[in-house]
Amino acid sequence: MKFISQVFICLLFLLCAVSALAQPSVTVEEVVSTAIQKNYDVQLLRNTSDLAGNDRRYAFGLFIPTLNASGNYQNNNNNTRNVTFSDVETIREGVKSTNAQGSVQLSWTLFDGTRMFATRKRLTELALLGEINVRNQMMNTAAAIMTTYYNIARQKQQLEALGELQSVSEERVKLAERKLQVGTGGKPELLQARIDLNAIRTSVLAQKTLIQQLKDQMNGSLAMSLPEVYDVGDTIPTNLHLTLDEIITDIENTNQQLASAKQNIEVFEVALRETRALRSPVIAFNSAYNYNQNQNMLQVNPAAQKYTRIRGYNYGLSVTVPILNGMNVTRQISAAKISLERQKVIYEQQRTLVMVGVKNAFVNYDNARKTLIIEEETILLARENVTIMLEGFKRGINTFIELRTAQQSLADAYNRLIAARYNAKVSEIELLRLKGALLR
Repeated sequence: MKFISQVFICLLFLLCAVSALAQPSVTVEEVVSTAIQKNYDVQLLRNTSDLAGNDRRYAFGLFIPTLNASGNYQNNNNNTRNVTFSDVETIREGVKSTNAQGSVQLSWTLFDGTRMFATRKRLTELALLGEINVRNQMMNTAAAIMTTYYNIARQKQQLEALGELQSVSEERVKLAERKLQVGTGGKPELLQARIDLNAIRTSVLAQKTLIQQLKDQMNGSLAMSLPEVYDVGDTIPTNLHLTLDEIITDIENTNQQLASAKQNIEVFEVALRETRALRSPVIAFNSAYNYNQNQNMLQVNPAAQKYTRIRGYNYGLSVTVPILNGMNVTRQISAAKISLERQKVIYEQQRTLVMVGVKNAFVNYDNARKTLIIEEETILLARENVTIMLEGFKRGINTFIELRTAQQSLADAYNRLIAARYNAKVSEIELLRLKGALLR
């Protein structure tokens, strides 16, 4: 039965290995590229940007005249009764007439205090703001996706560490069984070894569940564009040579949040010029062509015309001068100034938040890379210590407690090492996001 059980376990591990090999592997570059195209938040902001771009595309319409045409054709069939002051009565039944009217009107604003130019400029600035917001969302989405990707890699490393710890626990169980058989060990040692082994097995199951949940979460952020079953790399490459000066240099122009806030200032400055133009006179060129035809089938009074037609055109200039409108324009200009000052305050606030964020992220990054160097050394020591303890336990030199303590130290060292790798990478991603260099 023991042999059959061992064969079954080997087959199970073989099937798991084959299944893992069958899973397509995706790189961080692939998931980031997919996120930029498929992520819903990016798509929504891209649509908003497209609307602003559409307004800019047709802004030339502000400078061309408006042209409208209207027409009317009417048939009349009336019964009439007319009585003059000399008591002459005229009665007509079924009096028919037709009337046709047509008109084409043209209106062209020649001058409005440069308001039309300001409006076109505002639409252009809004389109640029939309593009900046899309880039900012792409940057944030890429950072979130990369963080999730490397979190999966982190959990995979944790799973590999659990596998190594499980091997140590299995060896402990075997040694405890042998010592119990030859009478040099006690049953409590065997029971504790099996308890520790089962605890690690449970942790392995929980770790696999967590990895799958993170994969599903990342796939959801990509609009389910990845295969249902896929795998990611288990390495976390980190650039350990970033400097604070490198990140801060020109950050006011490269950070997308600051770029958006600065562009908002441009939009509101143009809006202020647009509002001030309301105080200027408006000069417009107006013209129209009119056509009117009326035909009566029967004379109902002496002044009635059998057929009339009027056609012709007119043109001229109109001037509208705002004099007093309840201080409404003054109120609008004051509101535009307040909004502009508010945007300037928002920019200063964002600049402060970005600088604080950069400094905090760099402190985390610097601490993580220093910790990483230490923990890379510690894991080698912990592994060597476990190996020595296992060999000493076999020879009866070391005790069960000492071996278990060494194994726990190895587990703690793995936890700290993997956390340091992940924290260093997350801090690097945040620094590059704040710098605006994450997608370069």
